[in-house]
Amino acid sequence: MSTRKTFSGILPQAILFFGCLLAVKVSAQTPASMIGREVAIPRHLQDGDESQLSVPRLIAFGEKLFTARWTVQEGAGRPLSKGTANGPRLSDPSRPLVFPFNFNRFSGPDANSCSGCHNLPSTGGGGDRVTDVFVLGQRFDFISFNHSDSMTTAGALDERGSFITQQTFANERKTIGMNGSGFIEMLARQMTSDLQAVRDSIPPGAAKVLGTKGISFGTLARAMDGTWDTSRVQGLPAPSLVSPDASHPPSLLIMPFHQAGAVISLRQFTVNAFNQHHGIQAEERFGLGVDEDDDGFVNELTTADVTAVTLYQATLPVPGRVISNDHDVARAVRIGEQRFSDIGCAICHVPKLPLTNRGWIFTEPNPYNPPGNLRVGDAPLLAVDLTSEELPGLRLKPDAHGVVWVPAFTDLKLHDITTGPTDPNAEPLDQNQPAGSAAFFQGNTKFITRKLWGTANSGPFMHHGKFTTMREATLAHSGEALASRQAFVSLNPYEQDCIIEFLKTLQVLSTRATTLVEDESGRARTWAHDSH
Repeated sequence: MSTRKTFSGILPQAILFFGCLLAVKVSAQTPASMIGREVAIPRHLQDGDESQLSVPRLIAFGEKLFTARWTVQEGAGRPLSKGTANGPRLSDPSRPLVFPFNFNRFSGPDANSCSGCHNLPSTGGGGDRVTDVFVLGQRFDFISFNHSDSMTTAGALDERGSFITQQTFANERKTIGMNGSGFIEMLARQMTSDLQAVRDSIPPGAAKVLGTKGISFGTLARAMDGTWDTSRVQGLPAPSLVSPDASHPPSLLIMPFHQAGAVISLRQFTVNAFNQHHGIQAEERFGLGVDEDDDGFVNELTTADVTAVTLYQATLPVPGRVISNDHDVARAVRIGEQRFSDIGCAICHVPKLPLTNRGWIFTEPNPYNPPGNLRVGDAPLLAVDLTSEELPGLRLKPDAHGVVWVPAFTDLKLHDITTGPTDPNAEPLDQNQPAGSAAFFQGNTKFITRKLWGTANSGPFMHHGKFTTMREATLAHSGEALASRQAFVSLNPYEQDCIIEFLKTLQVLSTRATTLVEDESGRARTWAHDSH
């Protein structure tokens, strides 16, 4: 256990709390030593185990971590640190996040387990409105909205010294499903590689279109002095366009996770989430043997643990389709699928994207991981075939040309789908700008094209989860999607209903499913994708 840090101004009950924790040792437990202990994970993986265990056993342990209901006897909670990515100290260390301040729905910790939010229609999926996430709320110690609190980012004042409200302190986001996310990460990796290859071929004084897998990301140019002009690049988050000088080109990274496109990999997403929501800190981010949050525990999540839970999410079964055998319903689905394309929805919600060159081999770690996450060279590379029958649930398969088509209905681009900053669908904060900066407080109107596979039984809908129907979400589209929304409105009522009926087929299937397209009774269903 690491040497304890000293601090002052802590309430007596907090001192008592810390004293109890200090008596707990973090180590492999024997059955006898576990008597009376209340922990979710009695024994963690040790670093190196991920290279020794079979892939099915590693995934099974990852599921155990994903469903674990963490307790204070194994490091749950973060008494003296925030839930932001690097877990800085509280703004006010005199008020540690211990009972009764150990839970805060807005700033966290706010959940006992990953599956507490990701559970619809099954573990790993999305969540009900009650599980919405308040993204960026974790930069506060403990949100109280108490106007007598005069310390910034403690409970009531933001970085500017302005009082926060429930509408301005964070971006409310729906918990989205993780099914098929391994294929999504691999698509993003291949697309990033393609964009960077175009970038690297641009000489000073030239410009080229950034294209990958049939998707255009605008034009990247260079001045004669070699500096980079990203003003005509489209659909990438601000951090991917940063270029301080000619020697440092924009990364052009596609970030497929978070609905504003802010996270590169499942691993980065996982390490962030464990700290924010549970107060469980990964050693690869916070240091081996380091008790960053002063809860008396170190190495709360080993590097091997993170690999296991990342692989569990990456190998979750892909969504499929449920299409009724009723002739009238099936006819409506076919018409709706065609009209979805006709009115331009499929321009952004691209029905399928290709994984080529054996891109379905998911490797860990991601070669684009930022510092603070396991990176290539830090550990042996682990490879998992996402199409393997050894994995649980349904799998996508390569076609006769060696391509795996991922029917996620997305282009992985950011689009402005609002009428502007005052649109109620816009967000008060820009997740892709430095917290506290002027740009941060200008808000966000750009969202990554929602992956529609699995959407129908994973509601509620839209990035904020405030719509109970897919029709409401469709009618809320503006900005770059305005023409498609207007085209939807101009359809006759039956054709509108047909599009909704088509969207209703895009579902996460049951664990008993044996085919990616089934009827309402769970039997295999033949369905020709005529228009795609």
